[in-house]
Amino acid sequence: MNARLDAFAGPVTGKLVKHLVAAGKVVEGTSLPAATQELVKIRASQINGCGGCLDMHTKEAAAAGETSLRLNLIATWRDATVFTDAERAALELTEQGTRIADAAGGVPDDVWANAAKHYDEEQLLALVSLIALINTFNRLNVILRQPAGGYQVGQFA
Repeated sequence: MNARLDAFAGPVTGKLVKHLVAAGKVVEGTSLPAATQELVKIRASQINGCGGCLDMHTKEAAAAGETSLRLNLIATWRDATVFTDAERAALELTEQGTRIADAAGGVPDDVWANAAKHYDEEQLLALVSLIALINTFNRLNVILRQPAGGYQVGQFA
């Protein structure tokens, strides 16, 4: 499969992608745990069917020490015992924030309250920003048919 367009090649999209990457660096610099950040990116990418992001974030997570067991169980996090309560709250918020069109009224209060039990205000803002950001990347990649499989760890560092 070939991409429909090269998002880095055009002057407008090249700038846009650079700004999105910079926004991601801001989130990376927060106190939201790095492992949680990768879990969120992977789960949203699974839901959205974004092979390019799954390729990138599973490889980055593995390189950072994430276990194959946890990586393989992200899609079934509700039934898996390998995630902390805080990670589970982040994954639930990720699912609700990614499937926002499926829920009249947006993210349910109980989902938000559960996340707020585990994360402080800065971490919650980072988490929400990350969910929005990965969904933006997912949509760009899916619409452009960005192929998966060739990502090298650190390629966009």
